[in-house]
Amino acid sequence: MDRHLHRTIASMSVGVLTAALAATAVMPAAAAPAAAAVTEKTAIARAEVVLDKQRETVAATQDDEFQVVRTIVDADGSSHVRYSRTYRGLPVHGGDIVVHNRPDGSYDGSSVGLAAPLRLDIRPSIAGKDAVEIARRAFAGKVDKVADPVLVIDASDGFGRLAYESVVSGTTADEQTPSMLHVFVDALKGEVIRSFDEIEHIIFSPEIGTGNTYYSGKVQLRTTYTDLYPGPRYRLIDQPADASRTCDMGNGTTSCTPFADTDNIWGDGTLADRQTVAADAHYGMGVAYDYFRNVHAQYGISGDGRGVAARVHFGDQHSNASWWGGARTMTFGDGYGNQHPFTTLDVVGHEWTHGVTESLAGLIYGGESGALNEATSDIFGAAMEFYAANPADPGEYEIGEQIDDTPPAGGAIRYLYNPGGDGLSYSCYWGKFPDTFPVHFSSGVANHFFFNLAEGNGETPWGYSPLCQTGLSVTGIGRQAAEQIWFRALNVYFVANTGYSDQANPANTARAYTIKAASDLYGRCSPQAKAVNAAWLSVNVPGTFICSKLEVDLDHLVVFTADSGVVSIITYPGTEPATIEFSVTGLPEGVSATFRPERIQAGDKASMSVAVADYAKPGTYPITITARSKDSLDSVTLDLTILARK
Repeated sequence: MDRHLHRTIASMSVGVLTAALAATAVMPAAAAPAAAAVTEKTAIARAEVVLDKQRETVAATQDDEFQVVRTIVDADGSSHVRYSRTYRGLPVHGGDIVVHNRPDGSYDGSSVGLAAPLRLDIRPSIAGKDAVEIARRAFAGKVDKVADPVLVIDASDGFGRLAYESVVSGTTADEQTPSMLHVFVDALKGEVIRSFDEIEHIIFSPEIGTGNTYYSGKVQLRTTYTDLYPGPRYRLIDQPADASRTCDMGNGTTSCTPFADTDNIWGDGTLADRQTVAADAHYGMGVAYDYFRNVHAQYGISGDGRGVAARVHFGDQHSNASWWGGARTMTFGDGYGNQHPFTTLDVVGHEWTHGVTESLAGLIYGGESGALNEATSDIFGAAMEFYAANPADPGEYEIGEQIDDTPPAGGAIRYLYNPGGDGLSYSCYWGKFPDTFPVHFSSGVANHFFFNLAEGNGETPWGYSPLCQTGLSVTGIGRQAAEQIWFRALNVYFVANTGYSDQANPANTARAYTIKAASDLYGRCSPQAKAVNAAWLSVNVPGTFICSKLEVDLDHLVVFTADSGVVSIITYPGTEPATIEFSVTGLPEGVSATFRPERIQAGDKASMSVAVADYAKPGTYPITITARSKDSLDSVTLDLTILARK
């Protein structure tokens, strides 16, 4: 189940105004002017100021250009503008950013995938035709076509390389699974950098039919009646779900025939009737659409009104399911002996979620970003079972447990409470996963994090969740809160190459972004934000957690030798006015810091500039910023990483 099986809820405070009624009449006080609403245009204008004045904060030079992808404005006026990036006119894969601004328009940091600004020659050393042949040889299967290569910047690792992107289409080694392999070839060295596989309206009358499914019992299906075609008039077309439809591959690999019916009753609950499996897939698509719409205000795969196709009975004994973004298609095989269809609700939800992830964050399907991509599908696939509350398939934290395609009998494809229970997945993080590591197994770390965040560790009603370190414990915050946090992180903060860890760009991690998401939704020092920190620690993903009256805009500052960096400082006022002075300790030799301004009133903002000499020793150093007033002091510690300039 890889990619083959593989608006925002904002917390709002409500003020209550009370007034005493006097015996005599009084003139009403003038109402305070309402704050101007932050529009999408205003949000983009604020983000453009950042791109114009603070390009270093998004790792950009004057050779970079940015294009708006989408904009989110929270209920409190905070805004988040997502951009794609080009460098000297070439698209940058892994160069996307999100610029965040507070309600008052002040800058609130950025989600950035690059570890450093791009500075490279864009003249290739090999010809495009050579890149095509290299890409062709990288395809393990039957090649039908190789598209003309496109010159791009591949920055999936946080650093830019000039590359040719070639799309090789054909079928995989099983001679039936379609494939569209994107191959990135280094345009200077001629080596493969990485690859990933990519592998709708006429107005009809909406109807409600009955599905006798194989896995979910008797359910209602959103169908369509039409007299446009001869023969049976009912079709498996779900108009509320953007006219998503289900069709029959006939256990082949080329054409898909629409399901049609005379009485709007689909299947008989057995595999003898081909409509039974179609009813499972169609039901799952409807649940997936409703879940994202009702729980996360995400309308359809990408919110553009375009539907999705579900292809069932694919291939002969095909034990898999897949999402193909280019064709907006989900595909489901019938498993061993064509008796174990991959159409359970959680598997259909898993594949639907791949499309949502592709639309919202574009997580690269490889390395640790691919692990997060897979985990996102497992997380929301499981969430949909709870949402549906179907007694024939009650919610739990396992994926595909009903399919039973391979021994041992009754085994699931994945277990969120103990990912290692499948014998392949990782429950704990023991260091950076290489880009070649299977994403279905590295996804276990994020799956385990999510379960501990929602339900806690140890004995639970859903299974035993082991800890990765002794002496730690997590109290779950509830599944609904955990779902909201993960979705906001995906929607607002994740960029294409976000992973578990990033030495060169430590802010670009799922840990940092989920803490931000929890702080947005429930408060900066809320129990939910603290639980996110604890849940990451429980799966061995380390990091600092800032929760004090003194706050900085990042928990890890990366600076090259002979360069400088800036940390924004936010303070919070107390009950009495106070003047604050700053100091810093822990700076290594060759590093100096300057505060601007040197003194502020509590509640105001400041910044610390860090200058690194060319002789400073590379490494990571914890530094502590202290804010001191007449009656109190507060401090916060962050890591300073010095990188040697190449």
